[in-house]
Amino acid sequence: MKIRKNMLAGIALAATAVMGLTACSTGAPTPAASGAGEITVYNAQHESLAQEWVDAFTKETGIKVTVRHGSDTEMSNQIIQEGKASPADVFLTENSPAMAQVENAGLFADVDKATIDQVPAEFRPSTNKWTGIAARSTVFVYDPAKISKDQLPKSMLDLAKPEWKGKWAASPTGADFQAIVAALLELKGEEATTAWLAGMKENFTAYKGNSTAMKAVNAGEIDAALIYHYYYYGDQAKTGENSKNVQPFYFKNQDPGAFVSVSGGGVLASSKNADAAQKFLTFVTGKTGQEILKNGTSFEYAVGSGVASNDKLVPLKDLQAPTVDPAKLNSAKVTELMTKAGLL
Repeated sequence: MKIRKNMLAGIALAATAVMGLTACSTGAPTPAASGAGEITVYNAQHESLAQEWVDAFTKETGIKVTVRHGSDTEMSNQIIQEGKASPADVFLTENSPAMAQVENAGLFADVDKATIDQVPAEFRPSTNKWTGIAARSTVFVYDPAKISKDQLPKSMLDLAKPEWKGKWAASPTGADFQAIVAALLELKGEEATTAWLAGMKENFTAYKGNSTAMKAVNAGEIDAALIYHYYYYGDQAKTGENSKNVQPFYFKNQDPGAFVSVSGGGVLASSKNADAAQKFLTFVTGKTGQEILKNGTSFEYAVGSGVASNDKLVPLKDLQAPTVDPAKLNSAKVTELMTKAGLL
């Protein structure tokens, strides 16, 4: 009799549990029920842009995202140091060399075809171990009161010539500028890059940060600066106080100075929630993610899902950028050459 009572109690308990599960399913889905989960993103992109992507992604999918911020080099080195034990599921950067560094360490998984199909080949590496999520163009900002249009350099390579001594600035310690040098190395080779860096050392003035270099041009401290385009457009969209005396010049003609740097996104092979991580990358490169980029304040170029960039920007097709495989940008060699030139 006692056994029968225990059996009846067990059946009643099981029925109660089933009813509880049924009640849960009629309400808001739990992360487990929706297949959501949680991912960690190591982010070297603009913090505000990354947060907008994260918030929209979580709202759409229910997947929670933890974000750790840092610079391109800081984050890539940390991932390599952590190796297969890294808690990161996704890595986002501003420039390609940091992505290539992690790829060369064998730490990326293949990107899902759904994501690859959303991004044109020119904005992702040939290996498909990661993908472009945004882009930025090299630009020469100058003071038209000091340099007339007919005096502008025909090529970025001209900046190493004696006539440009003391006339231009850059931020050599930043990942942005080092990506430009990486493109020069890939396009023209080590000998030409070494010669250009030597000329640069003689001619340029160093500033810390692209925005600081542009401010120096605006204030009349220096005639021009080699930076990325979005610093100019971002300031113009605010007060314009740091760019009102500045004009942007695009080298075009497949010149090394027309280099368009691809911001990257990749899924770590060690991800504990690879499915959710791949979904995040697909979201970022999809229509909603790229429209967030277009309508935001970063003024970077949209590269995925056929979404046009902010209409204040010079269209990507008009930049006449040189063809560079982002997977071949060698950050280690660039650091070596810039150090030998006395720039780092």
